[in-house]
Amino acid sequence: MLLKIPNVLSAEDVLQARFQLDKAEWVDGKVTAGHQSAKAKNNQQISQDHPVGRELGDKILRALEKSPLFIAAALPHKVFPPLFNRYEGGQSFGNHVDNAIRQIPHTPIQIRTDLSATLFLSEPHEYEGGELCIEDNYGVHSVKLPAGHMVLYPASSLHHVKPVTRGARVASFFWIQSMIRDDSVRTMLFDLDLSIQSLNRDVPQHQAVINLTGVYHNLLRRYAEV
Repeated sequence: MLLKIPNVLSAEDVLQARFQLDKAEWVDGKVTAGHQSAKAKNNQQISQDHPVGRELGDKILRALEKSPLFIAAALPHKVFPPLFNRYEGGQSFGNHVDNAIRQIPHTPIQIRTDLSATLFLSEPHEYEGGELCIEDNYGVHSVKLPAGHMVLYPASSLHHVKPVTRGARVASFFWIQSMIRDDSVRTMLFDLDLSIQSLNRDVPQHQAVINLTGVYHNLLRRYAEV
């Protein structure tokens, strides 16, 4: 499932984040790349220990906790602290698949990367190129969203970022371990959840709403890993 989640951050939040990030020190993006992806990665990042990155990452996590769409789609169990990258001057990231396991720095906590997320912090008109291209069974999907919007997709997907030929593409990226490991099961639960929500708006007292809600939770109980 590839899902676009609008307005994770408000315009004001984005402006504040950009102001802080523009003043922060950037390092070579290869610091968080695996052996294979480091060969394809050419960008800049905020250090994982940088106080600005930690502050903004916490703000993003708080925003996601308030996003019903994100919760319904990801069914998150653990979320890797958000990181921040920048592409400019022809920088890009070639085809790669994200590492299956990530360890949160300075902790023993490991996260299985079921889902990848990119939260755009630059408006599309600010830069040329920089599209996030994600491959699945239906082809290649090119994603370039307004600032504050996020795309969520399976971390197992082959994906790349096209060269940025003008301006700078600034974004946050991170991974989610879902309670539901299997993407197809997670997608079915998401579709069922949306259908229940729609029925609840249209016919809130209908017995079918209660029945389907029970089906949803029994399926979640069956497949969830917590």
